[in-house]
Amino acid sequence: MKTILITNDDGIHSPGIKALKEAMEKLARTIVIAPDRDNSAVSHSLTMNRPLKVSKLEDNMYTVNGTPTDCVALGIKKILASPPDLLISGINGGANLGDDISYSGTVSAAIEGTMYGIPSIAISVGGEPPFDFRGATRIAAFIAQKALNDRLPENTLLNINVPSGHERYKIRVTRQGRRLWEDSIHETHDPRGIPHYWIGGGTPLMDPSEDTDVYVFGAGCVSITPIQLDLTNHSGISYLKNNWKLEHN
Repeated sequence: MKTILITNDDGIHSPGIKALKEAMEKLARTIVIAPDRDNSAVSHSLTMNRPLKVSKLEDNMYTVNGTPTDCVALGIKKILASPPDLLISGINGGANLGDDISYSGTVSAAIEGTMYGIPSIAISVGGEPPFDFRGATRIAAFIAQKALNDRLPENTLLNINVPSGHERYKIRVTRQGRRLWEDSIHETHDPRGIPHYWIGGGTPLMDPSEDTDVYVFGAGCVSITPIQLDLTNHSGISYLKNNWKLEHN
């Protein structure tokens, strides 16, 4: 019997992971290993300055007092008797598009799974909260079945973003775009007048290129972006060798 490992960065009690678990249990044996609290925007961090505790909540459901990456590493190496056939991270409350994937704990959990050779998917739902996960669970089930049957390209994960709602959305395969934020750092002052800073919010500057995840999601479609582990800019190798003349005999 196939096994699916589920994690997230919103925490074990989030509505997104509950919806994903219910959808995946119809496809395969499903194991949930997720952080005990919200770990949004922790990126690919590992906890190395303290021991980690794994708590079993019920059969096939565990929580870890650490990051999404911790959950994947412990799940694959310590909790599961054998590697899962598929890892799905989500369903995240809030889209992970463009530059945001560098910060995303949701996407980083899928990166960790890919590093261990596990076919991995990150899935998020975007729009105005409260989020409706119905469309995202249908997409998750559809893509999970594809991945179980046909696997994924080597060293590649899928980053999926679905509009909030119950509609049957068009699917588009995209590249990662750019989504920078304007006015995302807010200055406040304490009662003594000392400045403090709050990171978050702001106005997204959307990528206008029509083949990007940012544009496609903004147009009301499902964006599926294959993300590779190799971050090398291969044209940059030639540039540094030929233009900067960095290599000498």
